[in-house]
Amino acid sequence: MSAKLRDEIEAKRAKLQELRQARLNRQRNDTGRGQTPVKSPTQTDVNALLDSILGPGDSLTPRSPDLTPASSVPGTPSFGHSDLPGPTSLRISGRVSRISSAGSDRASLGAMVTQSATETIVDRPMTPRFIPDLIDIQQELFELPPRERVTYNKEIQTADIESDTSTISDEEVRDPVFRDREATADPERALERLEEESAILDREIEEEIRDLTEEERTSILAAPEFLDFVEQSSKIVQRALNDNYDYIRDYTSGAKTGGDDSEGKRVKLVCAFWDERYCKNRSITDVDWSPKFPELSVASYNKNTAAVNEPDGIVAVWNLHLLERPEFVFHSQSDVLSVTFSPFHANLVFGGTYSGQILLWDTRSKHLPVLKTPLSAAGHTHPVYAMQMVGTQNAHNLITSSTDGMVCSWLVDMLAQPQETLELVHVGHNKTGEVATTTLDFPDNETTAFWVGTEEGNIYQANRHDRAGAKAGLNQFDVYKGHAGPIMGLNFHPLIGPVDFSDLFLTCSVDWTVKLWRAKSLAKPSTTTQTVTPIYSFDEADDYVYDVKWHPAHPAVFAYVDGSGKFDLWNLNADTEVPVVSTTVSTEHALNKLQWDRKDGRRAIIGGNDGRLYVYDIGDIAIPRETEWNDMQKTVAGFVGGQTSGSEVDSSRVLTSSANGR
Repeated sequence: MSAKLRDEIEAKRAKLQELRQARLNRQRNDTGRGQTPVKSPTQTDVNALLDSILGPGDSLTPRSPDLTPASSVPGTPSFGHSDLPGPTSLRISGRVSRISSAGSDRASLGAMVTQSATETIVDRPMTPRFIPDLIDIQQELFELPPRERVTYNKEIQTADIESDTSTISDEEVRDPVFRDREATADPERALERLEEESAILDREIEEEIRDLTEEERTSILAAPEFLDFVEQSSKIVQRALNDNYDYIRDYTSGAKTGGDDSEGKRVKLVCAFWDERYCKNRSITDVDWSPKFPELSVASYNKNTAAVNEPDGIVAVWNLHLLERPEFVFHSQSDVLSVTFSPFHANLVFGGTYSGQILLWDTRSKHLPVLKTPLSAAGHTHPVYAMQMVGTQNAHNLITSSTDGMVCSWLVDMLAQPQETLELVHVGHNKTGEVATTTLDFPDNETTAFWVGTEEGNIYQANRHDRAGAKAGLNQFDVYKGHAGPIMGLNFHPLIGPVDFSDLFLTCSVDWTVKLWRAKSLAKPSTTTQTVTPIYSFDEADDYVYDVKWHPAHPAVFAYVDGSGKFDLWNLNADTEVPVVSTTVSTEHALNKLQWDRKDGRRAIIGGNDGRLYVYDIGDIAIPRETEWNDMQKTVAGFVGGQTSGSEVDSSRVLTSSANGR
């Protein structure tokens, strides 16, 4: 018992010593910051001290010798010695004698000299003397700054030197011996003494540990370093708490007999992101996945009409391991209508706004954009609903389109003005030639040709640059007609697997339909006006269809979201009439946007009209079999064959009706 108590006392002594040493260090630092520097003695003080001790004649002050001898001609100005040391004693004549006679100098100094402000007259008899040869030279004189004199005193030299003056007294040496002897002779008395000493140490430690004042506490809580520390640390803690791994799982016991409630469901809700502070009264306008971090996704939001002091547009980066709040939040002065991660820079996020500005945010910076385009006619002046990054790591551009038919190409590091501008105009329009684009997409491995969906319901092909047989701008001859309302989404088939389906693309519209198209070959451009019709139409939606996307890994899988809150998943190799899975995400709000993750396509994020961002896992549907590409070829061939037979039936009906009319 006594040994354990002694160990506790020794630990308390060590802690008390550390606290006292910390207090001394703080006091020393405060004293060091508050003390004034010691004034070093000047040269004048040193000279005065030497003159008082040695006398004026023996002063060690350096004198400047007279380099110009006295003139042999009466009336010639002569300048005497200067008693002021330093570089300020400058010669005026600029003549320096090579030969000087010390004796003649003393004789001239002994004569009577009368000085005035303008001349010096020497009164002495004329005697022949040696006149030295003088040489006229020109020399530039520089007034050099005085050399800094560094002086030291005892206080400065020993200010930061700590000397351990503590010596061990005889009592401190005798106490352990007496305590051991007392513990052997009277254990109870020794135990009481140890307890008293422990209580005394506890009181001393409590005195050393003092509470902060209200002012000190307020200053610490308001410090930017403290706020950053709390922000980052709380994120780490919340990520760990949101991990669904069972840390107390017993691997020695048998498997559970009861199945999971979600077992059998082919589409499972992973999580739903929503923060009342940022998402209340806002709708999601666009979504995207991070190209580098599979757990990060981004969503753009429109204006909160109920809060006038909040920014109009919000962009939130969400983390699958941080459900309660966004990982990053970016602000905009206008509603953000489109957003995308840069596929070549993991820290950059681009956004298109309702005002026409293109904004660039950096996750390493604060809430405001690091770059933005000017509000001028050189760029966009109408809402930007579509943007896409095209190119490679070393040569890429951001392509944006606005509802006035303007398509701009931007360099990532220069948003002051677009690198290229292209105005989409169609001569077949009645009142205006502008093509109001609502969506845009490039086929894989294509950086020049792209397709746009419009408010009138048509799809057009356009070129960024002149190419063989086609000029830059809108293709005036090929018109993809099939929808009866504005186009809300357009997406090309990804270039994956052994069979190339990159000429297929899907569109969705407010006419409650999704249509499958085959793009015309760019190698054979049309020279006359032609109407292209869809090869198949999916008419199972119950409301406006707001977005549609091909699966990035499975050739026959695609999904769309509609205004009734449904998330429909299709597999064309399994069924072309109804979706394989139809999930009701929300019963009260529409679903605006959809995007697959870039890793393997197992997860999809869905943006809702209520500001919620849903994450769904489709499970094994995302894993294609080896025969999926061949099956997809047969499915597409059936679509094309049915379209051809349907057109033949329609033409035969027209011929029959015309014959009956005759």
